[in-house]
Amino acid sequence: MMTTESYIKEAILCQSLTEGKVQCNICQRRCKIPPGKRGYCWDRLNLDGKLYTLAYGQVATSWIAPIEIKPMFHFFPGSRAFSLGTLGCNFRCPGCQNWDIAHRQIQEDTPLTEYVAPEVAVEAAKSSGCQGISWTYNEPTVWFEYTLDSAKLAKKNHLYTNYVTNGFISQEAMDLIGPYLDSYRVDIKGFSRRSYGKIAHISDFTPILENTVRAKEKWHMHVEVVTNVIPGYSDDESQMNNLATWIVDHLGVETPWHVTRFIPHLRLSHLPATPVATLERIIEIGKSCGLQYVYIGNVPGHPLENTYCPSCGKLLIHRMGYSVSECNLEENRCIFCGKPIPIVGEVVSI
Repeated sequence: MMTTESYIKEAILCQSLTEGKVQCNICQRRCKIPPGKRGYCWDRLNLDGKLYTLAYGQVATSWIAPIEIKPMFHFFPGSRAFSLGTLGCNFRCPGCQNWDIAHRQIQEDTPLTEYVAPEVAVEAAKSSGCQGISWTYNEPTVWFEYTLDSAKLAKKNHLYTNYVTNGFISQEAMDLIGPYLDSYRVDIKGFSRRSYGKIAHISDFTPILENTVRAKEKWHMHVEVVTNVIPGYSDDESQMNNLATWIVDHLGVETPWHVTRFIPHLRLSHLPATPVATLERIIEIGKSCGLQYVYIGNVPGHPLENTYCPSCGKLLIHRMGYSVSECNLEENRCIFCGKPIPIVGEVVSI
């Protein structure tokens, strides 16, 4: 059984309300939690008018993972990140591929997690030869206090930091962790209220867009965007055209956009996998809008997993699975025509 010390920790970014309620300000839901109850993510508990996080250090899964699997293609390509996730989520999407942890609650009497202190996680990253730490597998803001402490320590130890997020973080939380996050891999699940209502159970997705711009412009994080294309939910061309146009206008033409294949899971198991032709058409839409780096995902071996020079069209980075098998860059410039390529860090090839 988890000890009390490791099981709960007083939360930050919260405020007291009337009748003993407490408002959590970690994400844009801003749950108003009555005494004895948890917030939407299940990881915030009101005990006698004080808010506690149940997830601090409670690791449900960890792995030494290639950064490409996030997916991140322009951030230390070929490197490895010590990757950690806990239980719970503030979206709980019906087709979540990690539903077995994201749709579960932390329970004191039946623990499904193991306590890993920030200093232990950082040391594990260093001793295993990882170049950084990634908080992933479920929404990292649900254990925000832990990721904040860990990110601060990681930076002191010269490790890069990575958030794999749905982007629904509050501005206050963004500005607390912003100085300690190097990269921000954000899901933009669609580009309409209808899509977000059906997928993420929220009525307004504009805060996700605002946060993504803030991560890039205010905190100078490296940003990559992922859209999992779900048949009947987010596969219409007009919606994808609007999303691609938004990326160009607000993040820039060099921003990587990963268009990934939906694989049936959970309550969307009845849907088909996204046709590859649909993904290829969306890739064309992204490029026609001006995006220079649009990738296909969850289609192993597809040539659009690779990076090509937007100037001369030559192959720059060939990916085999989640590894870099060929690199035609020198000091992050195309060796064929000399064009600078927006890659953060050196490329590690197998």
